[in-house]
Amino acid sequence: MEAPSINVGLMTEKTVSFVFNENYALAESGDVFTGEQKASLRDGMIDFNGKLYGELLFEPLSPAASSFDVKEVTIGIDFHWQRKENQRFRGALNMVVQGDGIVVINRVDVEEYLTSVISSEMSATASAEFLKAHALISRSWLLAQIDSSKHPATHQTSCRTGDELVRWYDREDHDLFDVCADDHCQRYQGITRASTPLVAEVIRATRGEILVHNGEICDTRFSKCCGGITERFENVWQPTPHSYLIALRDGRDADFPDLTVEAEAERWIATSPAAFCNTRDREILGQVLNNYDQETTDFFRWEVRYSQEQLSELIRRKSGMDFGDIIDLVPLKRGASGRIEKLKIVGTRLTYTIGKELEIRRTLSESHLYSSAFTVVKETLPDGAHFRLTGAGWGHGVGLCQIGAAVMGARGYDYRQILSHYFPGAEIEKRY
Repeated sequence: MEAPSINVGLMTEKTVSFVFNENYALAESGDVFTGEQKASLRDGMIDFNGKLYGELLFEPLSPAASSFDVKEVTIGIDFHWQRKENQRFRGALNMVVQGDGIVVINRVDVEEYLTSVISSEMSATASAEFLKAHALISRSWLLAQIDSSKHPATHQTSCRTGDELVRWYDREDHDLFDVCADDHCQRYQGITRASTPLVAEVIRATRGEILVHNGEICDTRFSKCCGGITERFENVWQPTPHSYLIALRDGRDADFPDLTVEAEAERWIATSPAAFCNTRDREILGQVLNNYDQETTDFFRWEVRYSQEQLSELIRRKSGMDFGDIIDLVPLKRGASGRIEKLKIVGTRLTYTIGKELEIRRTLSESHLYSSAFTVVKETLPDGAHFRLTGAGWGHGVGLCQIGAAVMGARGYDYRQILSHYFPGAEIEKRY
């Protein structure tokens, strides 16, 4: 069985500048193009080369040797590292009008896609066993999402009562493509990130391998740093437990405190317990984190401070509700990793409870807090009231902890041991 091809949504813009580095043929006419190109939205159509089209599909004449560049692609959308960069891709280039923009889509082989993802999600110089583990979870997650999209489902859900909003976010079923290219799905930056012979070898060595449980492809989630304990799937996303996405200690010891208890969570977050992901080894971190990820220096334990005025204005703007002056932030419910599921925001004008993990992170930061595993300390300083948030981890904490897995790889664990640690009960199966 051959590896399937997928459609990856790169961006949506009114004008798209791109470059064919070799000969590409327009499917509709057979005309061949190379070099600098531009397409613009005009009257609900795509204006390209002096003609209007409903859709453009360019295919390489020499697929193995051809590539194209797309200019000004936004990466890290809504995160603190958001920026634009030019990116290079293999495969076909498709453009479709949707709404008031042109959707840019890359049609590419799954294994070629994975070569990019492994280099985009982390440094391509990471250890072979860590890269193998990540190749399997990236492949499994992708195929699981494509499989689930064949069945109608709701991927953004909220439950609202009079004084509470609990909302959880997940990958949306995209209408025009299988997955997007940003952190919302998996980072895919084409061949922009320097891939190495090792990455190519890792993809070949694990070709077609996925994780399964009870015959179904595993929904293999991952985040940068769990903070010492991984989180249960249902505490972050929809309330559907997965037996392979559970809470576990990120280390050799299996025992961990009950962080659903507030006092235990406060003690845990205030300390720096032993864990695979508790490392400052620059060589290992350099293998895991790309250059812009390395702008984040504190992730196992971190601290954010707000004045009362800053916090009140931020929450008003991000929530769309006027709380007045924020008086308190009260964790009402925590998950197994200490991540807050429900947070009560107390203001002089309004008291309201929000959840889950990502909704809390978005409300309390210009982009996203590193995680919702934090404690709150109110301080009175000469210039007024302040709030100090002390937190643990980077990301939702479900499934594989990338920094922890990188440490395991550096310590001699093979990819099967890494996967069995983070996805207990799951099995490796070769699908093609």
